[in-house]
Order: sequence, then C-alpha cells, then structure tokens
Amino acid sequence: MTDEQRCTARPGNGPLIVDVHAHHFPAGLPDWSRLTGSSRWPSLAAEADGGRIMRGEDVFRKVRPPLWDVSARLAELDSAGVGLQVVSPVPVTLTYWADAKQAAAYTREMNDALAADVAASDGRLIGLGGVPLQDVDAAVEELGRIMSLPGMYGAEIGTVIAGRELDDPGLRPFFGAAQSLGAALFIHPMDGGTGVIRRTGQPYEFGMGMLTDTAMAAAALVFGGVLDDFPGLRIALAHGCGAFPWVYPRLRLGAGMGSDRPGSAYDELVRSLWVDALVFDPEHLRLLTRRFGSGHIMVGTDHPFFPGLLEGVPELVRDAAAQKIIAPAQATSVLGTNALDFLRIKH
Repeated sequence: MTDEQRCTARPGNGPLIVDVHAHHFPAGLPDWSRLTGSSRWPSLAAEADGGRIMRGEDVFRKVRPPLWDVSARLAELDSAGVGLQVVSPVPVTLTYWADAKQAAAYTREMNDALAADVAASDGRLIGLGGVPLQDVDAAVEELGRIMSLPGMYGAEIGTVIAGRELDDPGLRPFFGAAQSLGAALFIHPMDGGTGVIRRTGQPYEFGMGMLTDTAMAAAALVFGGVLDDFPGLRIALAHGCGAFPWVYPRLRLGAGMGSDRPGSAYDELVRSLWVDALVFDPEHLRLLTRRFGSGHIMVGTDHPFFPGLLEGVPELVRDAAAQKIIAPAQATSVLGTNALDFLRIKH
C-alpha cells in the first residue's frame, strides 16, 4: 500500500484517526527462557480467549488476542473508527539487561515477526521495531535493517538503557544513525519507572513512576545535548511526555544558572519533540499545545492494554475542541495528520 493509500484508510466517515502508541507481541516466537535458562526473557502464551505474557514460569501480564492476532486488532480498529495504527514492541521485550548477542538475536526475530504481521494488515498497521541498545553498534545495524523492511518506519526505545540516560555519550552514534536513516523514534518508559520514585506498586508506578521516567528522558534529550547534536531527529514520547511539560519551566531555570544560553533556545528544542495525547484530561492538551505546538501532538492509546482508550483518546481530543481548549482544525490534525507528518507519510 502506498503512502497515499494509507491516508485514505479510514473506517466510516470523519477525519482520519492515526494511533501512534499501540503495542504488539507477535505469536510464535521461541521461548527464550527455555533456550537460555534465564527466567527474565518474555514469551507469549496465546490462547483463543486470552493469553499471558510470561517471564519464565511466572505470569507477567494477562493479555487479549488483539495483542497478537491481526484480525482481532483490525476488528477493534474498525469498531473505534481508527484508520491507521502504529504498533511497537511491548516494553518488556526491550531486553537491555541481557547479553548483547542474545538480545540482538531475540530482537531480530521479534522485528521480523512484527514486520510480517504489519504486512498482513493490508496497510492498516505501521511498525516500529526494537533495537539491542546495550550494544550500540548492533543497535545501529538493526535499525538499518528495520528501515529496509516494508511497513517499518523506525524503532521504539526505552527511557533509560541498561542504567544509561539518553544523553550518555555512548548512545550518540545511535541517534546519529536514526537521523541519517530518517527513522522515527518512539520513547516509552521502562519497568514502571521504579528507579525514579521512592514508592513501588500501584497507583505510584503507573500514576507517577512512568511519567517521571519519561520526564527524565525528555530532560536528557533537551538539556543533555542530544537535540543540539542531532537537530533532524524525529522523537515522540509516550503519555504526553509524562511530567515534563509541567516541570519544564523549572528545568529551564536550573539550566540557566551559570549559563549564558537564553531560555528560548531550550524552548525551540522542546518544540522539536512530538508527544501523544494519552493524558486522560482534555485540559492537559492546553499545556501540551503550549510546550510542543498543536502540530506535534498525536493520538496514542496504549492499545490493546486498557479497555476504552482506543475510542476514549480520540474522544478526549474532540472534547478539547468542544471546550475551546484547542481549535477544531487543531483537533483534526491531532487526530490524524500530525502522525502522518511525524512518520513522513505523504497526505
């Protein structure tokens, strides 16, 4: 399917809706826990009425068939009126903790299977793969391979890479490769953000940990020189960029202490980032628009993990327009065309 055909892939009437934040776990991948003897490797136990993501013999998460079944996924997209969906790996499959060679082999298998499912979607799915970033050279090689696969547009990466923040100098070659290849990068929090908050469990990990973790990643990109060094990067951050939009003014003030760099320079870097609208409150779109610009906000639903969000996030965008938080034309862009711009799909 051509880019032009993708832009007309919309169920029903109304503007095209593109969901940039959804996860996919291909069925049929080997159980690497058995292959390696380590219980940390994730695997999928898929059944007709449901399934489980396993880590060794332990259930990591109960899941639904749309996570691996393309037909079931497309049926839900049709029901929700979503025309295109960008699918990326389940974050637990970003195995930065593992032996680099094993992680590279596992990631390659996952990417090939994900690309095959994208190819089976009749153009309704777009793929972002994973990369073994504990070995930057291997990650660069795999990113290049991902970009050669039909329907694959870039990679999902974590907020922190085996203890290294995203402004770690050792990661610079990867960002340089992403810029050169024109790859879209989607940054997603890891492990509930347990390393950045002092309480574990719920609601703390989901409600604060993941948002703080994402804010730390954005701060590393903005204040750690990554966006300065690679101005052509296209990076989107999950969950409305977490807590970053709220803490940014204080971060900017702190960065200015002892520095002659004007705050407006950081403002420009922030507005080069992209974010999803998975923020649960239409009022939050007001601040996202101020920080990133309405052209850099996109629908993201975390499908298929949380019931109701596939329909709920587009409705949140429409509610924001109804409440005059954003203009109707901005809402139309947020619903679909912004994502096409992020992915560099012609429309």
